[in-house]
Parts: sequence; structure tokens; C-alpha cells
Amino acid sequence: MGNVDGLTHIELNYPEHFIGQDKKIIKQCITDNGLKVSGIALRYNKDFIDGEFTNPDSVLRDKAIETTLEAAEVCKFLGGTTVTLWFGYDGYDYPFQQDYFRAYELLVNALRKVTSAHPDLQFSFEYKPYEPRTFSYISDVSSTLMLIDDVGNDNLGITLDFCHMIMKKENPAFSLFQSARKNRLVGFHLNDGYGHFDDGLMLGSVHLLQTLEYIYYAKRVNFNGLIYFDTFPSREDPVAECALNIRMYKALSDFIDQLSIPEIEAMIKSQDALKVQGMLLSMIAK
Repeated sequence: MGNVDGLTHIELNYPEHFIGQDKKIIKQCITDNGLKVSGIALRYNKDFIDGEFTNPDSVLRDKAIETTLEAAEVCKFLGGTTVTLWFGYDGYDYPFQQDYFRAYELLVNALRKVTSAHPDLQFSFEYKPYEPRTFSYISDVSSTLMLIDDVGNDNLGITLDFCHMIMKKENPAFSLFQSARKNRLVGFHLNDGYGHFDDGLMLGSVHLLQTLEYIYYAKRVNFNGLIYFDTFPSREDPVAECALNIRMYKALSDFIDQLSIPEIEAMIKSQDALKVQGMLLSMIAK
């Protein structure tokens, strides 16, 4: 994987990638392959099936917080800068199943605790509308930005997962704008999907034009963070798939640069859908 052209960083899941492993050996292996660690992503196991930070069992809530703090320490050890938080079990499946007031306060207080414990580390909330729960408490860009504001710590931001936004029927570029507008944009998880489930398909394989618009707005807000590909090549060669994702991103980015930002801005200002379709045609009919 270290030989993939353009690949510079990797992100590891905690605790799953560290179970039975020596973190010193992991760190050395990453260095030996010419890569760096961008950060750590939390993956809470099925012990937390009733919730992570909102679990009705206080012992399990404390365990979720402890696991998060452990992940932060591992992130620092590996030279990473960002801890990405995704709470797959903090949600509900039925009406009257949860006390929303209680759950939200638990979530805010827990996030405030972990972010305050590591003020020198960036934390980033990755929202997802559903799956594995039928409903997630924090399911879209607006509720995430509200949550971040309520936590009140500057080192908590937002990670936008393209497939999650499509699942929520958001337009990814607009969600990017909203996040940047509030100065909370931390990271991208780029992929694609059909909108029903978290498909994790290759970049631009389904929503090509929306992906292009997303990259355009990333340039417009001067996003300078890492581009992370969160895909699931279960049948494809993962190394070749990674390389193709990087090539696709660069190709779309280069297309925007060649067309020029001012030219795209003029097209947007015209609000002419025919010009937009013409731009798409120019991509595929050279």
C-alpha cells in the first residue's frame, strides 16, 4: 500500500486495529512503508449496542468515554492529529424508546469531557443518518453543527462522509459550505453510494457531478486538510482501488483548475442548467 502514488497518510480504527497488537510495532511498520498516521477513528464494539455516550448503563457510558480517551493517547503516540468520532449505536429504533432530552445532555457532556481532556488534539464528529440504528441522534450537518456549538470547545469539528450525506439526501457541496461557514470543517471521507445504505463505493462511481461540485467547493473554501477515502473494496483489489480513487480525485481537481474557478463561478451565477450539462459533456466527450 505504501507504493501507491499519492498516498501519504492512513487512519486506523481503535480499538479494532490494535487488539493483540503492539502499537510500537504498528508505528514502525507505518514508518517503514513511508506513510504517516493522520489520526484515529473510534469503533465501539457491540458491548455498546444500546448506545455509546448515551447508553442507559452508566458503567458502559464511562467505558465508552474511557475508550475514547485511550484512542486519543494512541493517536498522539502514532503522531496523528485528529480523533474521529462516529457513534453508530447512539440512536433509537422505535417511538417512545428514548428520552431525547436526557440523551442529548449525556452526549454533550461526554463530548465536552473528552475534548477538554486533550485540548491539543483535534476531535471531529462524523455523522450518519442511520445504520446500525434506525435513527441516529445526530444525523445531519445541521444537528452536528448545533451539537458542536453546544459542546463549546474549539477542538471539536465535523467530518463529512460523502456516502452518509447521500443517505441523508443532503447535497454534499452544500453541507461542505455549511460546515466551512461555521469554521468547523475538519475532514472528508470520500466515497460514493446509491443512497440507501453505506455502500462505500469508489469515488465518483455514482454521483460524478455532485463529486465534482464538492471538490470545487473544497477549493473555494480553501480546504487544506487531508483527503481520506473511506471505501469498502470487499471484492476489488484494495491497493488498485486506492490508487484509482486518488487518480479520480486528481483528475476531477485538475478538470476544475483547467476550466478555471472564475469560469465555473460565471456558470453558477447564470443558474443555467444547460451550461452545467455542457460542462459534464466536455468531461466525457473529448
